[in-house]
Amino acid sequence: MSAPTSPADLYRHSLRLLLDKDIPAWVALWAEDGVMEFPFAPDGWPRRLEGKEAIAAYMRHYPDHIDLHDFPELRIHQTTDPQTIVVEMRGIGRLVESDAPFDMTYIAVVTVQEGHITSYRDYWNPLAVQEPGTDFTGSSR
Repeated sequence: MSAPTSPADLYRHSLRLLLDKDIPAWVALWAEDGVMEFPFAPDGWPRRLEGKEAIAAYMRHYPDHIDLHDFPELRIHQTTDPQTIVVEMRGIGRLVESDAPFDMTYIAVVTVQEGHITSYRDYWNPLAVQEPGTDFTGSSR
């Protein structure tokens, strides 16, 4: 499959990969020097991941903890920079450990260059990770 052409298409494809729990394919969408940032991350959670390997390590166990079912209310906004989009969405599913519902609201600023994600600032709700079973980063082990 050829790479999606627009940042919006690439982002939609990335969401399908997360729903399919195909983390290696999701990581493959990243540039080698891509940066993922979490400006609202609570203490003990990473605020900045630099490089594809760090992002892969962070996401490796995500499906073992959070079973995503859908991304309703997806809105992708174009910006004055054609390579950057602003995304509003919800991620819903369940927490694997407790079987509790998972419902997270996100706003993300994503930049794509040459068919790969180079920057992803994820403004997710830090209050949602106070629930047991949400920490997939390994920091609580």
